[in-house]
Amino acid sequence: MSEFSFPQFSTMKVAVLAGGVGGAKLVLGLDRVLSPGNLTTIVNTGDDFTHFGLKICPDIDSVCYSLAGLANKSYGWGLEGETWYVADALESLGAPTWFQLGDRDLATHLERTRLLGEGKKLSQVIADFCNRWDILSRVLPMSDDEAPTLIETKAGTVLPFQDYLVREKAQPEVNHILLHGGFEPSPLPEALMAIQEADLVVIAPSNPWVSIDPILALRGVREVLKEKHVVAVSPIIQGKTIKGPAAKMFAELGIQPSSLAVLRHYSDLLDLFVYDASEKPMFSSDILEGVSTIQLQTIMTDEADKIQLAGAILQHFIDLIGAQ
Repeated sequence: MSEFSFPQFSTMKVAVLAGGVGGAKLVLGLDRVLSPGNLTTIVNTGDDFTHFGLKICPDIDSVCYSLAGLANKSYGWGLEGETWYVADALESLGAPTWFQLGDRDLATHLERTRLLGEGKKLSQVIADFCNRWDILSRVLPMSDDEAPTLIETKAGTVLPFQDYLVREKAQPEVNHILLHGGFEPSPLPEALMAIQEADLVVIAPSNPWVSIDPILALRGVREVLKEKHVVAVSPIIQGKTIKGPAAKMFAELGIQPSSLAVLRHYSDLLDLFVYDASEKPMFSSDILEGVSTIQLQTIMTDEADKIQLAGAILQHFIDLIGAQ
């Protein structure tokens, strides 16, 4: 972890809503520019599922591996220096290998499943892992309850999200997204408290539909957010995403994929909206009353990019508040 060197943010507390690789990238940047312990990341658990009897939490692991300096630098998910002996052996036995589990990553899933089986809550397991990985920022699941995201396709089938994303390679056309899988999960109380105590809430450049909406749909979350200063970063750049099917899903749901569409999606919550510097500036008539916008380099290819974006967002927020 790099030494803290941003004194202008020394007392600032930030809560982030995040999921996926894009979310993990900005979380790392914020972790590096904020004082140790002043960042709380509330992570989507709608992607969680059971595979070979193991509890898999893709978004949580992406955030934790990134903060711990363990993430695979090429893929953005999984572990650096991973080996695949178990996956290869499973394939030789004819087992389903559409969701690849690396050997070291497998240890995370095995231990998480064991601890959950002993009666620990998911939030407790994550806290234990973060402590062992020397992560100083807090990482919280959005809920300790089951809250699976399901994808209803235009062919009429209903798929768990990982089946849609990985097994089917996000190819089926999306007709409807069912958040929480018909369950009524409760938000993690510590997550609501972290939002209430934050000076700023950041919505990471994650898929609005399947990474952020599951968090926003939890009882009481939107109400708390409406009392806070909120910044969102667009995951759409010139109509496309760096990674993931967000732009494709926008189009199939009848929405032109654009930063403007993301702005409108979060419109009732925002004070500041960030979109990429490479895009054409939005017309003043497009910008919603009460929402400021800023263009920054939002493509994060290395740690320096992540730190630069995080610092620029926080500095602009400070300047914006000072001008009011």
